[in-house]
Amino acid sequence: MTDDQPGRAGEELAREFDEHRAVLVGAAYRVVGSVTDAEDVVQEAWLRWAAIDHGDIRDPRAYLIRITTRLALNRLREQKARREQYVGPWLPEPMSPELAAPDADPAAVVELADSVSMAMLVVLETLSPLERATFVLREVFDLPYDEIADTLGRSETAVRQLAHRAREHVQARRPRHHVDKARHSELTVRFMAAAGTGDFEQVVSLLAPDALLISDGGGKKKAALRPIRGAAKIVRWLFAVIAENPDFEIRMGTLNGETAAIAYDGDVPDTVAFFDMTDGLITELYLVRNPDKLTAVPPRHTLDAQS
Repeated sequence: MTDDQPGRAGEELAREFDEHRAVLVGAAYRVVGSVTDAEDVVQEAWLRWAAIDHGDIRDPRAYLIRITTRLALNRLREQKARREQYVGPWLPEPMSPELAAPDADPAAVVELADSVSMAMLVVLETLSPLERATFVLREVFDLPYDEIADTLGRSETAVRQLAHRAREHVQARRPRHHVDKARHSELTVRFMAAAGTGDFEQVVSLLAPDALLISDGGGKKKAALRPIRGAAKIVRWLFAVIAENPDFEIRMGTLNGETAAIAYDGDVPDTVAFFDMTDGLITELYLVRNPDKLTAVPPRHTLDAQS
C-alpha cells in the first residue's frame, strides 16, 4: 500500500457520502422536524460512516438512510424536554431540501414533496417516535421490513405493526388527495392578495368554514397560544397581526416542496405561511413566526434576485 492510498480512500468516502447528503438531511428532517437538528444528525452519520469497515455494505444509500434515521430517532427523543417547555403550538421548521435528482420520475418528485409538506409533518408529529421513523423508512424510502427492524432494534413483526398503525393514522389525518401545484400556488397568491386589501369577506370566502390556523411564535413573536378554528375567527386574528405590521413585504417562495407566503421585515423573514387545501378552499393554515425556526428561509433580496 502506498502512502497516498489512505488519503484517496478518505476522499472516496467523502465523495460517496456527499452524493447522498441531501437525501440524508431530508430523512433526518422528516423525523425531527428541525433543520439544525437534521444537519447535526447527518454530521454524526458522517463520523460513523468514516469510521466503519465498508467491506460488507452492499447498498451505501440504504445503509446511510438507516443509520441517519436511527440517529434522528435518538435526537427526537432528546427533544422531548424542549417540546414540553415550548410556548404555544410547535411547528416544524421551514426548509427547502433537494427532494430528488433532476432526472427523477415526476410522480416520485410529487410523492417526495408531499412527504415534507408542512401539513404532512404536522401529522407526523402526532405519531410515536418509533411509528414516525418506521413510516419514513417504509413509506418514503421503501426500505424492506427486515432492514427497518434491524435499524430500530425491533422484530420484523413489531415493525409491520408499527408501519400499519402509522399508515392508518396518517391516512385518517391526511387522506390522499392530489392538489395541483399550480392551483395551490394560485390560491395562495389570491389569499395573500385579498388579505393585503383588508377585504374581510373576500378572505373568508377563500377559507373552508371550519378551517384551522396554527401559529408558532415560540414565545418570541405574537402567535395564538392555541389553534384557532373557524374562517371568521382566523381572518380577524390575521388582520390584527397585519395591522400591527403594516410594513411587511410579502413574497412567494418554495419551501417544503410547496408554495409558501413569506412576510419580510426589511430583508429578514418574519413569518412563513403554509396553506393546505381541499376542493378549492384553504382548510389549514400554518404560520411559523419563531425567528429561531426561520434560519433556512432565504432573505428577501435573494428571492427578488431570482424573480
